[in-house]
Amino acid sequence: AAACHREGDFNMPIETFPIGPLETNCHIVISGSDAVAVDPGGDLNSGLGEVLALLKEQNLTLRAILCTHFHFDHLYGVAALHEATGAPVYGPAGDASLLGTELGGSGAWGFPPVTTFQWEDLKEGPHTFGSIKCEVLTTPGHTPGSLSIYFPELNSIMTGDLLFYHSVGRTDFPGSSQEALRKSLHKKIFILPQETAVYPGHGPNTNVGEELANNPYLWL
Repeated sequence: AAACHREGDFNMPIETFPIGPLETNCHIVISGSDAVAVDPGGDLNSGLGEVLALLKEQNLTLRAILCTHFHFDHLYGVAALHEATGAPVYGPAGDASLLGTELGGSGAWGFPPVTTFQWEDLKEGPHTFGSIKCEVLTTPGHTPGSLSIYFPELNSIMTGDLLFYHSVGRTDFPGSSQEALRKSLHKKIFILPQETAVYPGHGPNTNVGEELANNPYLWL
C-alpha cells in the first residue's frame, strides 16, 4: 500500500505514493481543485491506480505531469496518467537523448519497456499550472538534464534523484556527472531556506538544513 504524507498548508497538501518496481516517489501537489503530478513511476498495476483514485475522490483536475528526469523508473506511469486525465506532460529537454536508451526507455536490468509519450520542454524559471505556482531549477548531475521543482508557497522542493535523505543520486550512469551534481546541490538547493522540505525521488522526505548538517556526501 502506498504511504501518503501531508506537509504544509492543509489547503495545498503534497501526497506521496511510492510506486513502480523501484518504489519511485510520485508526488501529487494539490491546491483547491487543481493538482500536479511529479514523477509517476508506476503503471496501473503498481500504484498508479491509487493516484487516480485520489484525483477522483477529491474531484481534482490534474493540470500537469512533470518529470524531473528521464530514467525509466520515473516514467512508467506517464503515458497512462496522461491518457486517463488529459494532463500535458513536461520534462527536461536535456534528457531527451536518454529516452532512446535502456535507462530511459527501459530494458535496463530486465525491466519492461516504458510506454512512449508526447512531452513538452519544462524550461527553467517560474511556471503556473492552474492555481499551482512553481519554479523549475536546472540541477544536472544524476542525468544531464535533471530538474528540481520548487514550490515557494509550500516551502518545498522536489529533487528527483539529485538529493535523498542523507544521500545523493548515482553518477555512474552515462551522462551523469559528480562535479555537475555537486554544483547543482551547492548553487541551487543549499541556498534555499534551511527549513525547505525536500521531497526526493526515492525514500523518506528530509529538509535542506538536515542535509547540510548530516549528509555524508557533501564533501563531493
